[in-house]
Amino acid sequence: MRRLLKNTWQSLKIKHKIKLYTDIVLLIILLSIFLAAWAIKSSLLDFSLILQENSLVSDFVQCMEEEAELFESYAKTGREDVYRELQDAIKDTERMIAQLPYDYKKTGEVRYGETWSILNMYRVYCDKRNEILDMEEKTPEDIGSLYEVYEMQSYLLSYSKQLMRVTLEDGVSAYVGKVKTIIFIPVALIIIELIFFLCIRKMSELMNSSIVAPVMDLAEASRKIAENDFFIEDVNLQSEDEMGELVHAFNKMKYATGEYITALEEKRKALDLYHAEELEKLEMAGRLDAMELDLLKNQINPHFLFNTLNVIGGMANLEGASTTEAMIQSLSFLFRYNLKTPEEKVSLARELKVVRDYMFIQEKRFGNRITYEIDCQMDAESTLIPTFTFQPLVENAIIHGLSQKEEGGQILIRIREVRGNICIAVADNGVGMELETLRQLRQRLRQEEADKTGRASIGIFNIYKRIHAMYADGEMQIHSKVGVGTIISIRIPDEKGNGFGE
Repeated sequence: MRRLLKNTWQSLKIKHKIKLYTDIVLLIILLSIFLAAWAIKSSLLDFSLILQENSLVSDFVQCMEEEAELFESYAKTGREDVYRELQDAIKDTERMIAQLPYDYKKTGEVRYGETWSILNMYRVYCDKRNEILDMEEKTPEDIGSLYEVYEMQSYLLSYSKQLMRVTLEDGVSAYVGKVKTIIFIPVALIIIELIFFLCIRKMSELMNSSIVAPVMDLAEASRKIAENDFFIEDVNLQSEDEMGELVHAFNKMKYATGEYITALEEKRKALDLYHAEELEKLEMAGRLDAMELDLLKNQINPHFLFNTLNVIGGMANLEGASTTEAMIQSLSFLFRYNLKTPEEKVSLARELKVVRDYMFIQEKRFGNRITYEIDCQMDAESTLIPTFTFQPLVENAIIHGLSQKEEGGQILIRIREVRGNICIAVADNGVGMELETLRQLRQRLRQEEADKTGRASIGIFNIYKRIHAMYADGEMQIHSKVGVGTIISIRIPDEKGNGFGE
């Protein structure tokens, strides 16, 4: 029988094995749920019903006692607040009496009889009680009716307590009758779940031996093949399903691929020698191209540019074009400063000279649309600041702030010495920036990510990076508002020097 089951399992296709395994596991899960539900019903639900019935009767007794006390208090005092409390108590009593169990098959003869007596007496009691409560003025003749109500309340409480006692006795009897079932349920559940566990484990072992284990063997063989070890032992699997066919095909492909790879390896070694010679030739050609490019770059000599600008300036002087001559001289100074200034720090005076030359050219370009003002209250000759500090900031103010306004605007450069620090502010009354744009710019500066959209933006990033690299306490901040303008402020330590000539 065992061999028959094993042969039948091996002859099944993978999808049939998975379906059979899934169906068995699902069946076991459903049986477990059914057993758990049966256990809950046999223990918790039945006990809950007993407790609920006891609670209902107890609550009815409590409500009836409270109603009787309030009725007596109202009959003696006639107070309105006691009357309102009595009405609430009457509603609670009516609600609880309506919930009392009144099913002969479920409660039994004794409880059914007690409940029947309570219900019939309560209807008579309600009529008598309401008659007393509806009286506007009580006469001595009504005392007898009042005591009749007291007597009915006493009988109702007596019957209610008798019903509560009988209900408790029935609950205890039911509990005792279910004790054996309660003891049996956990043992039965443990045995049944153990059987289910063994069934699932056996099915899992069959799935592992027919599907998972062959896949693991194939994966291990594939790793060895990836290490160029094609001549390993075959993967063994006695199965007629798709996995058996895959293992058989894999073993055949392994040997065929090994032979093919060996032939390719021999061919590759021969080609490597040929490729090495070709790569050497390509490397030599690349070096020649690089040398030619360097030669072309070196043909542009900065001195040639400066000399040419001086010649043009001289011709403009001879022709009486003083403005053109001044612009060429300013441009020549800017080129010379940008290309031939190796110092990391220069004098403040030299940086301001660059700003004046740059703004002279921009004023000729934009006319009266753009003006500037320099407010420096420091010794510009002896004060040292980083090279190329002002010109990128002024250029940024013109490009992004003032050039976009039809009426133009003004740039203010303010320099002060505050508690041993140089405080620089470059402000413009241009278009300004949106709050989100300003936030993104600040974030790029903090993350040291330059904006590649324009040279001026790259210049700001360069200044920010150099200030924080050169000075431990250096700061650079940007403030802007749409329609108002932009302010870039810099704070660096005050370092004195002897000044630098051009």
